Amino acid sequence: MSKAAAKGARIRARELLVQALYQVQITGHETAELVAQFKSRGEYESVDQEYFDGALQAILADVAQIEQKLDQIADRPIGHLDPVEKAVLLLGYHELQSLPEIPYRVVINEAVNLARRFGAEEGHKYINALLDRASETLRVAERK
Repeated sequence: MSKAAAKGARIRARELLVQALYQVQITGHETAELVAQFKSRGEYESVDQEYFDGALQAILADVAQIEQKLDQIADRPIGHLDPVEKAVLLLGYHELQSLPEIPYRVVINEAVNLARRFGAEEGHKYINALLDRASETLRVAERK
């Protein structure tokens, strides 16, 4: 797979992840059921499947801890956010915390793009501010 194709597959995986994280907030599906549903969708064939599977499992296994960390840096409880913005933040925080091979600026940029695509009109600004704040503690060495 070319570098451009791999990048596109990762972007599509992030889009599908936001949809899955949104769905779990709305429906409360168990992880196994959610994974099975998304693997059966046609879009799944064109995403970075390894990334999607790993990120979804990791985020759902650690969602309470991620929400707690986001609550510490946010100006309002994360539970009060729109489910789309919350899904984007969960994914962005996960990437900042667990995937140091992805530069923090890329993580934030991708999250902002997702928020622009799926979220409320000005939601991307909040996403940008919170993930930038999170990167100050999660990516100290990289930010220097």
